[in-house]
Amino acid sequence: MKKSIIVVLLLALSAVAGTAQQQKTQSAGKPRRRKPVAAPASAAARKAAKQKFVLDVVRMAVALPQPDPQDRLRVLNSATGVAGPLDAKMAKRFTTEGARLEAELITSGGRPAVSIFAAGAVDCAVAAQFIDTVPQEAVGRAEDSLLAAMSVCPQTTREPLRRKLEGALAVGVVSPRPLLALMEASGPSSRWSQGTFTRMFGALPKGPEQLNEAPNYAAMLIEMAPTLDKDVARDAGLKFLEWLTQFGASGPRNLAVNMAMGVLRSTLGDEKLKQALESNVVAQGIARTEGQPGEIEHPEEESVSVLEAMGAKGDQSERLRTLPPSLRAREAAANGFATGTRGGDRKLSDRYFDIAYAALDEVWSARTQEQNSPAVVEEVSEAAAQVDAVAALQRARRLSDPSAQAISMLAVARVVVGSQN
Repeated sequence: MKKSIIVVLLLALSAVAGTAQQQKTQSAGKPRRRKPVAAPASAAARKAAKQKFVLDVVRMAVALPQPDPQDRLRVLNSATGVAGPLDAKMAKRFTTEGARLEAELITSGGRPAVSIFAAGAVDCAVAAQFIDTVPQEAVGRAEDSLLAAMSVCPQTTREPLRRKLEGALAVGVVSPRPLLALMEASGPSSRWSQGTFTRMFGALPKGPEQLNEAPNYAAMLIEMAPTLDKDVARDAGLKFLEWLTQFGASGPRNLAVNMAMGVLRSTLGDEKLKQALESNVVAQGIARTEGQPGEIEHPEEESVSVLEAMGAKGDQSERLRTLPPSLRAREAAANGFATGTRGGDRKLSDRYFDIAYAALDEVWSARTQEQNSPAVVEEVSEAAAQVDAVAALQRARRLSDPSAQAISMLAVARVVVGSQN
């Protein structure tokens, strides 16, 4: 059954390009010549055929089993982004399921890898209901979801979000970025914004895992302090400096101290800042560390360049096979794209993509939470689809894991939607 469906889809895509009859004749092995069947006569017909193909691929991808709820949410999110401009009802079905799943992940202690609300095709009543279902103690884990819900449905979600965040803040649970978004929406000079800002900096979460968040909180202070009453900015700044004392000297802490002291000095002036620090011995102690070098260490990322792949000479297959799976998949895809789009050796391009997709199976089977394996699948699949969407879809269906298959198929559909043909 699956084979018959995929054949129909492949033929549909070939018809869009006007090559279905040619492929049928070749596969049948018939020697006699036939008059080629023309592509759809009008641009509207070609567009309709392409859209039908895309929606069929989306349905197939969503119908595949994804036992991991994070993978299911990724598939629904991607499917919504692809289907949204073509079929609003279909997209809303995906967002309704995605919102329920996202809420379940948050309630059970997880942090969603993506937010269905970021896709934009959400029913605003669903968004407001989602906010109501998030437990107060989980608003920190739900930050990205809450921000996305507010962004797509500001009028419907603003008050439910305000109630949720105020209730959480009252018991010492902070979700800083959604709070900041509400302050900007309400106006930084409003009484609510001024009071909430100080309360927020008095209730920042503690623990060594918060160290890397310190510069982000400092950035919020920089953004808001110039618009606040000076007394509010002073109190929030002192609370933040006190909070920083839990960490030892380090790049992120030093950076946060420097950022906080800089904005407090520019907002209060040297004399008032001196007076404020003299009134708070704890804050004064860490303020004395201002000026120490501060930076944030970022994990080293794989570097892949399509330009370098275009400049490569000769068959790179043997070199690619020596690389770690993720880098092998991405570099092989870059070489396949470069070779396949510059009018070069199509057989060599296919060989590169064979290497890339084989590496994807290794990447997926060995993935960890720290590795963004779905992004690697999407990158490889999009590169392959830009060379030959039919072949890319076939390769997607041959991936070992159904979740990887679905993510790959949706990446191919996304490229087809964006193509000019």
